[in-house]
Amino acid sequence: MTGTGDGNGDRPLLFLDVDGPLLPFGDGPRHKPSGAALIGHLARLDPQVGLRLAALPCDLVWATTWEQEANAEIAPRLGLPPLPVVIWPEPSDDDERQDRWFGLCWKTRTLVAWAGQRPFAWIDDEITDADREWVSAHHPGPALLHHVAPARGLTDDDFAALDHWLRAP
Repeated sequence: MTGTGDGNGDRPLLFLDVDGPLLPFGDGPRHKPSGAALIGHLARLDPQVGLRLAALPCDLVWATTWEQEANAEIAPRLGLPPLPVVIWPEPSDDDERQDRWFGLCWKTRTLVAWAGQRPFAWIDDEITDADREWVSAHHPGPALLHHVAPARGLTDDDFAALDHWLRAP
């Protein structure tokens, strides 16, 4: 289940949720689309976000219910190449019960397994303190679970926090 992206394996992973962090739920587009106008909610995608993500010292990975559609619909609009994609397995009944009891996001276990031994950051609008505690107890390497306000999406402050963590020794 461990990912095998195009990265060198030494850099941290950055797991990307789409709805909320990259595609804010707030009103209206974040920028004026150039060329052919984007239809509906995809107009909220900001190509500058893609440039900023690509400049971070990490390997980007889609961690979204969009799955492969993120490479078809989101990546080109953000100016990103196709990225590795986390495919979500059906959770066991026991895992589902435990996740509800602990208050875990349904993605947490899969992302820890996908990361293997690699350090990772994860941006999502569903992250809670319970997820941070669980990852701390179950992942052998450094991890940053960064909650993004879904109405705003990624902000300068979010990028500063990611950049600081990714460049820390």
